[in-house]
Amino acid sequence: MNFPTYQAVDLVLPCLNEAAALPWVLARLPAGWRAVVVDNGSTDGSAEVARALGATVVHEPVRGFGAACHAGLEAADAPLVCFCDCDGSLDPREAVPFAERVAEGHAELVLGRRRPQLRGAWPPHARAGNLALARMLRRRTGLALHDLGPLRVARREALTGLALTDRRSGYPLEMVVRAADAGWRIEEYDVPYLPRTGRSKVTGTWRGTWHAVRDMRRVLTEPPRAVPSGTGATSR
Repeated sequence: MNFPTYQAVDLVLPCLNEAAALPWVLARLPAGWRAVVVDNGSTDGSAEVARALGATVVHEPVRGFGAACHAGLEAADAPLVCFCDCDGSLDPREAVPFAERVAEGHAELVLGRRRPQLRGAWPPHARAGNLALARMLRRRTGLALHDLGPLRVARREALTGLALTDRRSGYPLEMVVRAADAGWRIEEYDVPYLPRTGRSKVTGTWRGTWHAVRDMRRVLTEPPRAVPSGTGATSR
C-alpha cells in the first residue's frame, strides 16, 4: 500500500507502559507528522523510549485515557490532530487519508472502524461493549457509526472549541457526541486492527470493559450542550 503524505499533523499517542510497542508505532509515523507521546504514569521507561525515538514527550500525572488525550491536544500546535493508541494495534499510517479528508474540507472528524486481522485482536467482551455503545450513540445523535475506535483526525482548533470535559474512558465518545451536536460532518472508514502488544489496561478484562462502558454511558445521558460558534463546518 502506498501512503501519501500530508504535512502539519500532530499524532497524539496516550501512553501507559507501552515501551515494547512504541518502536513499532513510531517507526510508522507518516512523513511530516510529529509524534506527541503523552506519558500517563508509565513505570517501564516508555517516556525514555519515546524520546530516544524522536517523539515529543508530555507528562500527564492525572490518570485516565481522556486526561492523556486532552493533554496531547493541548500540547499540539499543528492544524490537524490525529489520535491513535500506541499499543501496536493500529498503524498510524492508516490515518493519512483521514487527514486528507479533513484538510480538503470533506469532513470535520474522520474515524477508523476497527477490522480485526488476527484472532485475539479484539476480545469478544470488548467488541460487545463497543457494539452496544455504537447503538446508543445512534439513538442519541442519529449517526450511523459502527465503532468508537481511537484512530481519528480533526482540526485542532475545532476540537479545542468542543470544550471536552471527560478525562476517563468516555473521552472518545464525548468527542463524537459534541461534534455531532455542533453539526460536524463525521465519516468512518475501515482500518486493520491487530493484537496489541502486552495486556490492555481498559478492555483486557470484563471489569475493565464494564468501567469503560459505564464512563461512556454517562456521556450519553448528558443533555446536548451549546457549542461555541466556529467549532463546526465553518472552522475550515
